[in-house]
Amino acid sequence: MRIRVRRTGGFAGIERHAEVDTSGRPDASEWHALAEQAVAGGHSTPPVGVPDGFSYEITVDGRTFYAADPRLTEEQRMLVSRVLKEGA
Repeated sequence: MRIRVRRTGGFAGIERHAEVDTSGRPDASEWHALAEQAVAGGHSTPPVGVPDGFSYEITVDGRTFYAADPRLTEEQRMLVSRVLKEGA
């Protein structure tokens, strides 16, 4: 499974993006479960965020969904955080 996150917005307007490929990882099942839960709470179009908040474009195996602060689900927040931390 490939998971890609693109974060835009925020006070400084700095864009960040990262991608994780879970194939061959010993924790792949954790990633898959988290990604499925995050996708379930996503939007098919970019939602309206708040001033200086972050907006997210999250793609899981070619399927893209959107989320924005402050209305991220806990699963979306965890997935975004892990991908931006561990991804390349």
